[in-house]
Amino acid sequence: MIERYSRPEMAAIWSETRKLAAWKEVETLVVEAWVAEGVAPAEAADAVRSAPEVDPVAWKEREKVTNHDVAAFVDLLAESTSTGGEWVHFGLTSSDVLDTAQGVIMKEAADLLLDRVRALFDVVQRRAFEHRDTVMVGRTHGIWAEPTSFGLKLANWAFEIARDHERLIRARDSIAVGKISGAVGTYAHTPPSVEAFVCARLGIGIEPASTQITHRDRHAEFVTTLALIASGIERYATEIRHLQRSEVGEVREAFRSGQKGSSAMPHKRNPIASENATGMARLLRGNASAALENIALWHERDISHSAVERVILPDSCLAVDYTLGRMTGLIKNLVVDSERMQTNLDSTHGLVFSQAILLALIETGMTRDEAYRVVQADAMTAWETGTHLKDLLLGNAAVTLDTETIESCFSAQRFLRNIDVVFDRLAALSLA
Repeated sequence: MIERYSRPEMAAIWSETRKLAAWKEVETLVVEAWVAEGVAPAEAADAVRSAPEVDPVAWKEREKVTNHDVAAFVDLLAESTSTGGEWVHFGLTSSDVLDTAQGVIMKEAADLLLDRVRALFDVVQRRAFEHRDTVMVGRTHGIWAEPTSFGLKLANWAFEIARDHERLIRARDSIAVGKISGAVGTYAHTPPSVEAFVCARLGIGIEPASTQITHRDRHAEFVTTLALIASGIERYATEIRHLQRSEVGEVREAFRSGQKGSSAMPHKRNPIASENATGMARLLRGNASAALENIALWHERDISHSAVERVILPDSCLAVDYTLGRMTGLIKNLVVDSERMQTNLDSTHGLVFSQAILLALIETGMTRDEAYRVVQADAMTAWETGTHLKDLLLGNAAVTLDTETIESCFSAQRFLRNIDVVFDRLAALSLA
């Protein structure tokens, strides 16, 4: 991922320094396991443990010779081990190291992302309660529908974020596995006890039936989960973009002092963070497709997945990490124009209250079709003339409702009288 979209903590997790340290830890634990098995001498494990970390620059230079990254790493680690370097990589194949270390790194990345998801949830939940009673027009198909509240919009997104949190926990637990089972997963040169020793100390699970690798449905689940998180963010980013349109003007992204919205038009205040989140979601969905393609490998393994993963795994984590952080700041500082929301609600000429009138007429004994046609006729006149629907209904002889009943149908609070149940559910929700 380019530096522009890389935050320091996630970048450190996916750095070459961290990767080589994880490889070394796997190699060291395997030697320690061999000591526990009574195969390797204790001093060998101590020597590998105390050996210096492999230098990334030296590693790349050696790889120019070996044309194999793990072989280059093993050479350098063995050479730097004072005594017992011959026990480095004993009984292992490259993927024993690669996939086990990657399971550790992906678990670390997932844990950081879980923190980011919780931070976003906290902000969205707080602002949902802040705007619980901020009345606005609800829209379907982009057209006026019925009154809602901005807090209710945020509440439904908060629940989606909570589902993202649950999905990410499952994906983390699925991806956090290793394997020390050899070239085709038969444990021919390393007993299962070595694998159990290593994975337990790394705090990850074991692939119960591996080939040369851990299976890529796990990686696909993880990356598709990240794509789902990004797509949920895009859903709300799209909503903000629509509500910030000049003709609507109900919310807007914060615009700080000194910021410029356009190099040409000084008046511009664009929803750039929301648009950025939309773009990131597109990127993540593409990566998810690549992760799905990686599942089908030849026999016990080929390396058609390898180059893909070197790009999509770090980039997906970095992209989601960046997007979560940016959206958290966006929602925290989002400017909500409640007066404009009320103005837009009033500009509907009462059309958004039509269902209340429909139901009130049905309660008087009208058939549903008859009541619908009476209200629809006046609604179409309201659309075309700008006359308030309530005034048209009061003057309609076919409408047998008294004035008080008609007036009560045009109250926004009538439409929001049962939303407490949603906020009670939201209040009870917390992400551990």
